[in-house]
Amino acid sequence: MSKYYVNKFLYTIDRDPAWVKLYKEDPARAVELWEQEVGRRLNDAEDTTCFDLTDEEREALINHDYVWLFEHGAHFFLNLTLFIALYDEEYTERDGPLSFQREFGARLSHWLGKDYPSVAV
Repeated sequence: MSKYYVNKFLYTIDRDPAWVKLYKEDPARAVELWEQEVGRRLNDAEDTTCFDLTDEEREALINHDYVWLFEHGAHFFLNLTLFIALYDEEYTERDGPLSFQREFGARLSHWLGKDYPSVAV
């Protein structure tokens, strides 16, 4: 997994409400646009050609598959905070406070007692 690139996606999407909105409403379009407009940008003057999402990473991001992302080394905090931004409000309305966080934990419960996957890049 290109952990740096996936983590960059999680970080940059979560920091911009417009990107969060697009990613929730049309994840495939958000991933496509992010790869074209943001992903390769190093700064205002430089782009990189060193990184690409794999097909599996792209599918996991499009499908909001935070379990797969965690299992393959996405940074736990970046993963959690983005998906809280996407789902917390609707889960709270339906099931009360922290309901999304409880689901997130439950879906990762098979990791209890194990070491976290490495987030080293």
